[in-house]
Amino acid sequence: MVELKTEAELAVVREAGRMVARVHDAVRARAAVGVTLRELDDLARKILADAGAEPVFLGYQPRFATTPFPGVICTSVNDAALHGIPDGYRLRDGDVLSVDCGAEIDGWVADAATTFIVGTPDPDDGRLIESTRRALDAAINTAVVDARLGDVSYAIGEVARADGYGINTDYGGHGVGRQMHEEPSVPNDGRPGRGMRLRPGLVIAIEPWFMSGGDSSYYVDDDGWTLRTGDGSRAAHMEHTVAITPDGPRVLTLP
Repeated sequence: MVELKTEAELAVVREAGRMVARVHDAVRARAAVGVTLRELDDLARKILADAGAEPVFLGYQPRFATTPFPGVICTSVNDAALHGIPDGYRLRDGDVLSVDCGAEIDGWVADAATTFIVGTPDPDDGRLIESTRRALDAAINTAVVDARLGDVSYAIGEVARADGYGINTDYGGHGVGRQMHEEPSVPNDGRPGRGMRLRPGLVIAIEPWFMSGGDSSYYVDDDGWTLRTGDGSRAAHMEHTVAITPDGPRVLTLP
């Protein structure tokens, strides 16, 4: 069931979104060559705890997972596109790091992800990240009252195709609110003019993830969580929680 949020409820989601943005800023500032993924997770845990926010990823176990997620944030490096577990891996110069974070305040959830380069940037990696960011921006701009979900999905796929990147409609965007994953599903490609009509109060997480090799395949590690590109190429992941309003899309996970 799709639940439309009131302005008062959107305000609380926005507070959770600010906490997510705070985590992203702090993790990006701390991520450097030699720092472990677990150290970044500990930092995120402290930020949320100090703010009185709950980490929604920790202990989360959807149907596809064999075990609960053990971290506060997802940290996906290089060919890991999504759901990377924060472990003892030490970041290396030139690593592409995607960080996904969700936070809950007073029973309301916000969710966002970002990708950046640690240390010396590679131009090809920079283009991949910028393309994924442009896809997110294009999809957000499409998320207006009376548009269709297919319009949002198509905006993402159109950028991937134009730039020659691999895209997969599994593990796409989703509704957000009282839970991290709600209806509706927001795939990362689709047909314009199709799907549910967007109405004021709908809150969705829009999250393109692109694969630099152009292949659309992936596999899941033995840990049951980490999703890797099928061809071993690098991946990027961008996400914001967005509210549909009469005044246009409202991004709830900005600083």
